Amino acid sequence: MKEENINCRVEFHPQGKSAAVPPGTTILDAAIKAGIAIDAPCGGQGRCGRCLVRVEKGTVTHNDSSYLNSEQIQQGWALSCEAIVASDLAIFVPDSRERIGLGDKITSRKAAAPPHLDWPLTSPVSRLPLTLSPPDLQDNAADLDRLRAAMAAGYQMENFSISLPLLRRLSRNLRKEKWQLTLSLDTRSREGEPRLIDIRSGHKEQPLLGVALDIGTTSVAASLVDLNSGRLISQASSLNKQRACGEDVISRIIYSERSGGIKDLNRLVIQTINDLLGELTALPVSPGGKGKIKATDINYMVVAGNTTMTHLLLSLPATHIRQEPYVPTATHFPMVSAGALGIKINPEASIYCFPAIAAYVGGDITAGTLSSRLFQNDELSLFLDIGTNGEIVLGNSDWMVSCACSAGPAFEGAGVNCGMPAIRGAIEDVIINSRTLEPTVKVIDDVLPQGICGSGMIAVLAEMLSTGVIDKSGNIIHEDKRNSLIRTGEHGKEYVICRAADSAGGKDIAINEADIDNIIRTKAAIYAGVMVLLKQVGISVTDIERVLIGGAFGQHINVESAIKIGLLPDLPWERFHFLGNTSLSGAYNALLSPEAQEMAEKLTQQITYVELIADSSFMSEFTAASFLPHTDPDNFPSLKAKNRRA
Repeated sequence: MKEENINCRVEFHPQGKSAAVPPGTTILDAAIKAGIAIDAPCGGQGRCGRCLVRVEKGTVTHNDSSYLNSEQIQQGWALSCEAIVASDLAIFVPDSRERIGLGDKITSRKAAAPPHLDWPLTSPVSRLPLTLSPPDLQDNAADLDRLRAAMAAGYQMENFSISLPLLRRLSRNLRKEKWQLTLSLDTRSREGEPRLIDIRSGHKEQPLLGVALDIGTTSVAASLVDLNSGRLISQASSLNKQRACGEDVISRIIYSERSGGIKDLNRLVIQTINDLLGELTALPVSPGGKGKIKATDINYMVVAGNTTMTHLLLSLPATHIRQEPYVPTATHFPMVSAGALGIKINPEASIYCFPAIAAYVGGDITAGTLSSRLFQNDELSLFLDIGTNGEIVLGNSDWMVSCACSAGPAFEGAGVNCGMPAIRGAIEDVIINSRTLEPTVKVIDDVLPQGICGSGMIAVLAEMLSTGVIDKSGNIIHEDKRNSLIRTGEHGKEYVICRAADSAGGKDIAINEADIDNIIRTKAAIYAGVMVLLKQVGISVTDIERVLIGGAFGQHINVESAIKIGLLPDLPWERFHFLGNTSLSGAYNALLSPEAQEMAEKLTQQITYVELIADSSFMSEFTAASFLPHTDPDNFPSLKAKNRRA
């Protein structure tokens, strides 16, 4: 007897998507299955209260929640992470992230100048035309033996490996194309011999392509590269779809521990990558606009990501990354094929993942250290990657130490009411008139603002401090009766950065005291991490000769503002250098050079990791840095001097 289907159909409005799930599933899990991104920063733990949805039809069961009052419950509102599907449902999802432009939007563009390639260019893939003599009764060697003999005669390459799927195609291709083929071989195979990864018909000239990929907790960026010349063909970036399962790595690790959690997280990041690949290959391969790209023309991929992101990409258990003593499953990862991961390029293509240094200093920092060349410079350098987490490397060509700060994702837009990543429409800089307190904003791409990104948060805090809107603890001092820019809003006291009439979403963009507290804690963790590393090696802030800032965040930051709030050490401005997306740049270098790839493996052995939680001084440093700029004015002598002059 056929088993009765007991799944419930959950429809999501206004998105127009649905999912069939068994009773007992949470609405959040149903949304993830349907491809709906509900704002759930805590990853479905019931801690943030931001995953509100309204049940329009059907029955759910849920526990009492401090985030819902009786009136909201009567109106059908529920936390999607706690509401349990009990029947067919119609669910209304409010446009929380959409109001600040944070859907699944992908941005793509033709690439201009590539990152600097510091290593000899050697493509990881060789493409070889080959003509074989057909068999006859006097020469009836097997097709594969014939191929090996031709490779040995034409290219002195008799030993190479071949997969079963390619072997199945060999006989058909040979005869269909009258014994003329073009072969692609992975020359960086860890097996010690080239690996055949593609058999093409005939001798047509075809592009030889690779992809450099940066998998961030918040966003994913990719570059399509000509492997022969190093030319960037196109670039694309988008938000990581895993955000539906939590905004930081801890939330995602907790989500991964649920039944099917790793599978969900892996599927979401693979979807993100495949969507980006579609954008990358939408542009013509040649500058003249001729020749369309096929995703199957992509024959190699290099991935840089933090330790958790790499684990979830490879479906490795990440549980112990968040549990003392913070041990990942691996820090060096096997080469895998694209087909094994479901990434839609040549299924035989190799995917190299950058090795991690520790549980919270991952492959993105290895890639950043590689591209920054810190390890080859005699000057004492401080490398900062400020994203969803704050990672720090301090050192020079003689020694390097690193640490990770539990900074939180505030500078990536999470945990801040109007926060967003540093993408089009984000407020990146703010100036406040000291007399009227009116703000003037600068917006990425000079469009109407949708929210505020990390550099904008730093700027507005510095300006609010300078103009007396907030005190050193981050408290808003008074309400502004002149123009209502300082007021009590839905989330307490707030300062309006952009009025509704001037914003893209038609709503005020404001920063409140809870946001300010979140930002202060984030900057305090980063500054404390720097101070702990300096004390570990017995040097002072003034000994730092260069400060290297990586990540999209660093492209927009104002050094003066960052020093003013106590995020960056008080050093002369000329010592600060902004390097852009160093993780993606490192992936680009490793894609094009085996020497760079080998150096990445060595770096993880050369960098000493310091576990901040085991350092007794970290909490005292964090507490001291939890003010604007710091409890000790001697740490910021330039600001102290300005205050004296004032």
